[in-house]
Amino acid sequence: MHSAVFGTTPANAGHLAALFLSGSASAQVRDAEVMDLDEDAFRAGSISAQLYGHAPSPFERRLAQNAKAGSVPGENETLDAVARQIAKGMRDGQVYILGPGTTTRRVAEALGIKTTLLGVDALLDREVIGLDLDEKTLLSIIEGRRAEIVFSVLGGQGSLFGRGNQQISAEVIRRVGRDNIKIISTAEKLINLPSGALQVDTGDAEIDAIMAGYIPVITAPGRTMLVKVRA
Repeated sequence: MHSAVFGTTPANAGHLAALFLSGSASAQVRDAEVMDLDEDAFRAGSISAQLYGHAPSPFERRLAQNAKAGSVPGENETLDAVARQIAKGMRDGQVYILGPGTTTRRVAEALGIKTTLLGVDALLDREVIGLDLDEKTLLSIIEGRRAEIVFSVLGGQGSLFGRGNQQISAEVIRRVGRDNIKIISTAEKLINLPSGALQVDTGDAEIDAIMAGYIPVITAPGRTMLVKVRA
């Protein structure tokens, strides 16, 4: 979801609509970007959003999401170094679930293997064991095995789960465990979070509550930031 016309969760979208319809001063109106994936760029192997226009949209900072933000100059070297560190530290016999996007694809590139750009993939012993996997296949792959989820933050939105990675479902998270989730992001992306916190929306209140609180995010080799997660 690249556009800024969405609520951060279905519940928050309803709350925002109610505030707006009741005339609450806390619900402002802004011209929000209407964006979608640039299919030509995607077919060429990169993720880029195309701006189609702007639409008047109710806004409250904690209830409405921003448009997805792209990379900033200078962060590629840091992310490459983090990817190499993660690849070097992979354990034999453990499944690694890689979330979508260019950041996690760097981990695969550090291993010299190819993964999908927008799909959820799985590695075992530094080899691909599944590409563009759905929830059912992920659950089957991790059955009886140790597993770790490696993924990144959506820039400009701060979404962890529930935006673009729904294959990593609440049940997958439950079986993997919160302590086996590894998040990669640049420090700048975290500092510029519009709400000051990350967001989870798995559709399961119990898992959202488990994920809430503070979680470490890898921002550079050997460096992490503790960031608040809001359900």
